[in-house]
Amino acid sequence: MLKFIIPTVIFFLIVLFWEKINEFFYKKFKIKLNYLIIIAALLMIVAIYLLIKN
Repeated sequence: MLKFIIPTVIFFLIVLFWEKINEFFYKKFKIKLNYLIIIAALLMIVAIYLLIKN
């Protein structure tokens, strides 16, 4: 039961505090967190495609 509740709570907190998290990373690293997530998602898609292709 805990293996379902804990990720749900973590996901909910990330969604709830997304603006504060994004602002913190922008102040710290001068890069928007949205760009990092898009790049990571594209890299995962490319990696999965390459694994399936072979």
